[in-house]
Amino acid sequence: MEQYLSDYFIQANERKRLGLEPLPLTRAQTEELCELLKNPPEGSDKILVSLLRNRVNPGVDEASKVKAEFLYALCTNEIECPVISAQQAVEMLGLMKGGYNVALLIKLLSSNDENIAAAAVDALADTLLIYDAFDEVADLCKKGNGSAKDLMQRWAEATWFTSKEKLPETITLTVFKVPGEINTDDFSPGPDAWSRPDIPLHAQAMFKIAREGIVPDVEGVKGPVSMIASLKEKGYPLLFAGDVVGTGSSRKSAANSLIWHIGRDIEGVPNKREGGFVVGGKIAPIFYTTLEDSGALPFEADVCALENGMTVDLRVYEGTLTEHDSGRVLTKFSLKTSTLLDEVRSGGRIPLILGKTLSARAREFLGLPPTDVFSEAKGSSANGSKTGFTRAQKIVGRACGLDGVRPGQYCEPKITTVGSQDTTGPMTRDELKDLACLKFSAPLVMQSFCHTAAYPKPVDVKTHATLPGFIEQRGGVALRPGDGVIHSWLNRMCLPDTVGTGGDSHTRMPLGISFAAGSGLVAFAAATGMMPLDMPESVLVRFKGKRKPGITLRDLVHAIPYFAIKEGLLTVEKKGKKNIFSGRILEIEGLEDLSVEHAFELADASAERSAAACAISLSKSSVEKYLKSNIELLKDLASSGYESREALLKRASAMEEWLENPALIEADPDCEYAAILEIDCSKIEEPILCAPNDPDDARLLSEVAGQKIEEVFVGSCMTNIGHYRAVAEILKDCRGEVPARLWLTPPTRMDNAELKAEGLFSIFGRAGARIEIPGCSLCMGNQARIADGVTAVSTSTRNFPNRLGNGANVFLGSAELAAVAAKLGRLPTVSEYFKEASVLSDKEAEIYSLLDFSKK
Repeated sequence: MEQYLSDYFIQANERKRLGLEPLPLTRAQTEELCELLKNPPEGSDKILVSLLRNRVNPGVDEASKVKAEFLYALCTNEIECPVISAQQAVEMLGLMKGGYNVALLIKLLSSNDENIAAAAVDALADTLLIYDAFDEVADLCKKGNGSAKDLMQRWAEATWFTSKEKLPETITLTVFKVPGEINTDDFSPGPDAWSRPDIPLHAQAMFKIAREGIVPDVEGVKGPVSMIASLKEKGYPLLFAGDVVGTGSSRKSAANSLIWHIGRDIEGVPNKREGGFVVGGKIAPIFYTTLEDSGALPFEADVCALENGMTVDLRVYEGTLTEHDSGRVLTKFSLKTSTLLDEVRSGGRIPLILGKTLSARAREFLGLPPTDVFSEAKGSSANGSKTGFTRAQKIVGRACGLDGVRPGQYCEPKITTVGSQDTTGPMTRDELKDLACLKFSAPLVMQSFCHTAAYPKPVDVKTHATLPGFIEQRGGVALRPGDGVIHSWLNRMCLPDTVGTGGDSHTRMPLGISFAAGSGLVAFAAATGMMPLDMPESVLVRFKGKRKPGITLRDLVHAIPYFAIKEGLLTVEKKGKKNIFSGRILEIEGLEDLSVEHAFELADASAERSAAACAISLSKSSVEKYLKSNIELLKDLASSGYESREALLKRASAMEEWLENPALIEADPDCEYAAILEIDCSKIEEPILCAPNDPDDARLLSEVAGQKIEEVFVGSCMTNIGHYRAVAEILKDCRGEVPARLWLTPPTRMDNAELKAEGLFSIFGRAGARIEIPGCSLCMGNQARIADGVTAVSTSTRNFPNRLGNGANVFLGSAELAAVAAKLGRLPTVSEYFKEASVLSDKEAEIYSLLDFSKK
């Protein structure tokens, strides 16, 4: 082991034994490294230079500041280094992407050394994270600085883009195929959420939990990760293929893990990769966009003819995959967006957006017309259609300064509300550092700690202590562990008819519309106040008729897949999967008088339909009541020491302003939808569940009654305080513990406190319930888990294989049905359910009343 940087090399050697890249250098290690480089130990020059070049995070990381200042001192001859020349130092500064290096490189434009100034032009020409520093370069141009003028011309010509190679006509790849539905839990298992920021380590957990079609790596058995290594021995990059790819949570960690195995290194950026090729019969929309953001090439095609280990030729310009040796066409495809190849060439969608913006600003400054070097996004204009706009199209349109946005139209809506939860928060923090973000542009950015509050690991405790300050320093709002589920809070901070996003697939804002995203895009939206969007089509679900007694709102949630299957709009089978909702906006009408909290139950479940977003029509009175309550909550948070106080009070003020002139966007009468599904509530005569282990597999209670139930979970963002009152009412006559193991997790600390005040915990206790602190608890399965192999009923959002427990069979159902199942130890018959649930009759108004902070 080297006799310097000993703590770094100790961990590097430990990780090497595990087949892992070393961790990036810390600030202290970078400081030691820079001192060593002034007088390198004999024989150490190559490794020390490599460490400085490749093992320090870019952007605004603490270590990157040390690196930038050291390199600048070399450029200006303030210090000497025998192994790094001044010009090499400038080039290394250019690899730092943006942040602390930008101001220093701009200073070097005025260097008396022409070679240094020219090197600074080269470095800045490829740096896209310029932000307000553009104005400094513009001022230098006005003052006659020749290097600044050269730089401005380079930006205008988009040399950062044109210097990168296009994808070749033919790309030879080796197929790595996994059958069936691959969800983000397969790529990024919930129990390993703690390791997500450490991409090389987390990538080793990919496919670690066995399911049909997947056997993990164990002694003597070659699982997917070992298979990848074998396939790479053929000498070609990998093409990942699957029937249905990336359903479930909006985890950039899932894309990170996959790309770690199939992508390429990024020069100057440690432990992160970009690129790769992914084909799926269906690719979930959030996963698709996350791949886009990572510089990968995702496309949808029939994958039936593809076999694991097959060598194929990808011809992106022809839209074909052919067998390498025979030339036989295996499948044909078309790219989803006309700009996708530009995104791949740029290293991702976000670099392309930043670069195009920079080039446009430079051309405007120089008085040049728009460039033609980029592919033009299709549907870039809303003109040409005579029909009206749907509600979602008008909401997004308003955020873009337009009347509406047509399906397929590329747009960049302003984002008013951004949410980040704790298992993605550390990655979002790293992305914000990479984006050189020191101040949020989005008006309200909120960080929660609901996924790791109950049973935090040491790494979670560290996140709880350090992440709030990072968010607050940039003007965001940080909740506290134990406050509760992110969505129950974030929805209370939204403004009507606005656009939001969040690093959780269930970021679905019933007051407006939200497009859930991976941590990279969430960071981008928080930093810039906008997000890129290819406007999806809309599918309308129209409810009519009156609900029968005993039929819950959760039954209406499950009625959507149930009736979609009947109408041929959805299939449960994954091969050749049909899903009318996938990648589209699910718009809901006919339930306008729902409270906003109850409406979220429907919006929330649109994630399980793989919908890109959800928009629900609500009455003005419902929205007004909700906002009045939320204003008081926000003011209370501000007065209770929550930060950023300014952000909280500004949002409360914006709500008060809306209430002064309340008006909600409505769909035009002549708008068009990709499909319309009508559901007559009066025809739903019994509860509807989703059977193990697929949230699309909706079945009537009568089809599954009698199944033994060993565990029951009532919790998650799908619940509100009324559900727990209903559970208590059903269980209050129990004289002892119920036969099923019962878990209860109120969604927020306010719900928890109210349930205690109403004396309902005593009922839960007599029934033997295990009460978790407010948060996500079992829903994600990354902390507490149900027993292996049991059959359970859960009110949670999804029931993918192994999510709540290894090998468990999980039914999704209402809290009311879950309570009856816990009481009986089995799924009841229809008559048994209605008998047990009859205790709720004539008490609905009291039981399902919601918290109103304006009445305290």
